[in-house]
Amino acid sequence: MARSSSKAQSERRTIVWVDEAAFYPLPGVVRTYAPRGETPILHALLTHDHLSAISGLTLDGRLLIQIRERPFRGPEVVEFLRHLLRQLPGPLLGIWDGAPIHRAQPVKDFLAQGAAARLQLEQLPGYAPELNPDEGVWHYLKHVELRNLCCADLAELRLELGLAVKRLRHKRPVLRGCIAECRYIDLGASQMGPGPTLPADRDRTNCPLAA
Repeated sequence: MARSSSKAQSERRTIVWVDEAAFYPLPGVVRTYAPRGETPILHALLTHDHLSAISGLTLDGRLLIQIRERPFRGPEVVEFLRHLLRQLPGPLLGIWDGAPIHRAQPVKDFLAQGAAARLQLEQLPGYAPELNPDEGVWHYLKHVELRNLCCADLAELRLELGLAVKRLRHKRPVLRGCIAECRYIDLGASQMGPGPTLPADRDRTNCPLAA
């Protein structure tokens, strides 16, 4: 990963972390306020229906997201990679996990058909979600922007999620904080670090996600 980051800098590639997540009408329950002696009660719809989201987060805190009602498969992943190439100029370095859809044949074909000229894809180590800043994006959306929110159906959830994404896009310090939490950057120096290292302790009290 450190070698990939150094190569990206030397080739002036835009680094973008990519990940997928599911959003359910069930609320992300967090502590809240209520009159003394009155325990807050959330009335949620119990369903397996959900929205699927895929996002790309750049080093400078730009957030690109696509949302759909069906699971992402290889062709939909390619569609999102095309979206990244349209929205982000110059060569890109995409960093994501080893999910099967990331290794699907449509993705390989897309790269072989010319996308590899601008897009280089690197895989994170196995079982290391703490190295993907997009995990922080999902956490913030579910437990801050959409905290304690019960939606009646997927249409309402899609509306609320879209509004939450718009709010988050205006919070560059939070998005940059997600990257800093993975030790890719030092917010004080605003420089690329020597590469991701796992913190010895997991105290997140200084992370924007705890706000």
